[in-house]
Amino acid sequence: MKSLPLAALLAATTVAHAQVYTPPSPSNPNQGGTPTDTVTPRSEDKKSKTPFGQEIPMLDPASETITVGGVTIPMGDNRIIKARFEKYLSQPPEDSEAAEIYRETIDDILAAVSPYREKGPSLKDGWKLLPRASAYPGDARICGSLAEAVYVALLAKRDVNGLSNLNLELEKEKKRTISDGDWKTRHDRSSKVNEKSQIGKGTGAATKEVAAIGYAENSLEYTEFLRRIAEIEILKKANILKTEAQVLQTKIQYQVNMIQWFTQRRFEHVLMAARFYNQIWKDGDSTLHIDKNSDVSKLFSQSVGVNPTVSSLDSLSNEAIHEVDKAIEAFNYLLDQNELHTASKRLMEAFALGEYLSPVATLPRERKRRVQQYVRDLNDLYGMMQARDYTKAKLMVAKLKTQARDFPSAKADSAIAGYTLASDLSIEKAKALLIGGKSDEAAKEIVSAAEIWPTNPKLEEFKALIGSSSAVVMARKDFDRLIAEQNYREIFKRQYEFAPVIKDDPERLDAFQQIIENIKRIEIALNKAAEFANLGSSYSAWEQLAELREEFPDDQNLGRELEKLAPKVSDLAMALERARQFEARTPQQTGSAFAWYLKARGIYLRSKFAEEGIQRMLDQVLPEGSAPISADDDTFN
Repeated sequence: MKSLPLAALLAATTVAHAQVYTPPSPSNPNQGGTPTDTVTPRSEDKKSKTPFGQEIPMLDPASETITVGGVTIPMGDNRIIKARFEKYLSQPPEDSEAAEIYRETIDDILAAVSPYREKGPSLKDGWKLLPRASAYPGDARICGSLAEAVYVALLAKRDVNGLSNLNLELEKEKKRTISDGDWKTRHDRSSKVNEKSQIGKGTGAATKEVAAIGYAENSLEYTEFLRRIAEIEILKKANILKTEAQVLQTKIQYQVNMIQWFTQRRFEHVLMAARFYNQIWKDGDSTLHIDKNSDVSKLFSQSVGVNPTVSSLDSLSNEAIHEVDKAIEAFNYLLDQNELHTASKRLMEAFALGEYLSPVATLPRERKRRVQQYVRDLNDLYGMMQARDYTKAKLMVAKLKTQARDFPSAKADSAIAGYTLASDLSIEKAKALLIGGKSDEAAKEIVSAAEIWPTNPKLEEFKALIGSSSAVVMARKDFDRLIAEQNYREIFKRQYEFAPVIKDDPERLDAFQQIIENIKRIEIALNKAAEFANLGSSYSAWEQLAELREEFPDDQNLGRELEKLAPKVSDLAMALERARQFEARTPQQTGSAFAWYLKARGIYLRSKFAEEGIQRMLDQVLPEGSAPISADDDTFN
């Protein structure tokens, strides 16, 4: 059950007389009404974003591509690339004797089929070296696949040559058949003609000779010549179509391998395949026969705006090899300059593009290990920022600064400073609200602080404060209850308990200070009165307390002491009371009042109350401007 507002409790204790505590009058007409603050509430719908923009400084995870010569090559799943890169950083360099032999073999193959070879390119010499290169584990038997593709292409080419030879033989047969038919027709016409046929009308009509049935062009043998000639033509055209289809199919199968190796970033194998291609097919047709709507076709057409060719694959592979060489060269220089951040980027680019190339594969492990430690710490920092663990993140940023002179710490430093400050301010506000008894609002602030910085050490302090908050709340409730009961003495007795819990509440603090100061005054007066009473001056003790009683009529201790002194000073008290009664009558009985004040003065010569009453009466009876008469004058004695 919630306690009443403090102002209401204080207002209930107001009396006409002065008290130990006088509550202030309400000064804020809007209290309990509509809030007048202009603080804009924090939006709870906006989620905090990672200080790094969800990015890893090495490569943008969203792209998963790399561009070479204007062509954007997809890298596949970037998580796999990252895992392979981290594995690569911990692997030893491929500098074994077998690796050296493999790379030398690749160079020999490229040299054998190079157009710049002194005796011209030799497809046979290059093809013989492919099985040796395929034996190296790092080749993944791609050279074996290339050797098989070349072999199949040569077999297909042999079949095409066979069909061409077959067409030549068919052409020869056609010519022989035509020659035999012509000879047969001429000889049968000269010996077997026995009919004439008129051509046209009239006397001048011409005649022609017609062969008899079974002879010359009317013979079945002649018809067979014509049929064979037509059959030969059909066979020749069918062979030509079959040749073209077989050539196209063989090229497509070969080109599929080239494209696959290119997307796998096996650029040296693409170079070898391209040079073998030019030696197998010398017809000048190097267009890649792929579907225009395929991803591979779009890879080239959307990047450089042209249809891909074998020559373009060759050129892009050379460009990629060159880019890897330059990236490794830049990496070595940056690493020597202790610029690990940029060096890690260059190495990642070189690995993503040319994972299987010699400059990447032969990089010393010691140099890679430096990058590995830095990249690992960088990824840890990224994870810490994502988890909002700014305590560890701050330490990690300091570590990265010592590792890499080019580490871009501005964004991380700014994020850490901003979020930690926001969390601290929310916690401080929550403390103030909790102390003020606004536990619901304090809970919202502490939830906000925990969302911003879950590992904030001050959250533990706040947890400890919550543990003691029950005592704080109880002390505040006791204070308010004692105010309502006007039990100010109990507040004075427990002043060291109440002081810490109300120090941040201006209204309660003002009430507390009034009560403590006034009771101290009462206690001082009681102590002095006790001293006078011990010295036998009960009248002096009583007058001191009676004067204070008019100011604090509700103090029980003060009332009890006056009651104790009452029997000893009853004559003085009665004389003063009678004097006040005559003074207060209407009309005022100045003489009677004056006489009783004089009587009281006679009872206790140093009576302050009697002295003040006599002076008031003199002011009433003496005309204005007359010489003042002291109450100590002998006239009144």
